Amino acid sequence: MASIEADLEDLTARARIREAALRQFGELGFERATIRGIAEAARVSSGLVRHHFGSKEALREACDEFLVKLLRRVSDATFDDPMLTRSNPVAMSQAVFGPYQPYLVRALVEGRAEPLFDEMVRAGEQWLAEIDAERADPPFADRKARATVSTAMALAVTVLHRHVSRSLGVDVASPEGAHLLATVILDLHSHPALSPERAASMREALERIRPS
Repeated sequence: MASIEADLEDLTARARIREAALRQFGELGFERATIRGIAEAARVSSGLVRHHFGSKEALREACDEFLVKLLRRVSDATFDDPMLTRSNPVAMSQAVFGPYQPYLVRALVEGRAEPLFDEMVRAGEQWLAEIDAERADPPFADRKARATVSTAMALAVTVLHRHVSRSLGVDVASPEGAHLLATVILDLHSHPALSPERAASMREALERIRPS
């Protein structure tokens, strides 16, 4: 019995440390955050942080692993409105990351969170596979490349949340703002700026100036 209680206490401490690290990394950035500060925020000793995670870098990796699991859980779940969720990067981000968005934004800006970005690309590839099956014209860029760029474009709305909200005149994280954002994105996707013929012509021009 004592062993089970000790295991539960250990798990709870580890979770508290991870939650504190997610907040500290999000607020201060990886370089400014410290083991001591994370320990104080988690109300544990610095020694216990090192016992569970070893180093600040390993702790950051554990944070990424935790969020990747959340992302997979939400991505694999059946949404009531899957198309709306996929077309709205802020809604998707909130559904997955919730209070951890500051960590996501800070990590992306710092060039970190590689496992999270890669998992989003993987999910994007799965979505594109469904879309490609219904396309009349074959894509001329490979699926992973398109998933990578579309992931970056979607995440830009989350990273630039304040600027997008200011320009639209409504917080895109609010229900009203989320609806407006989804409407705009659906309009952009459903009304391409280029016709297939124009795109083919521009692609030929790109090929002519392609570096050898």
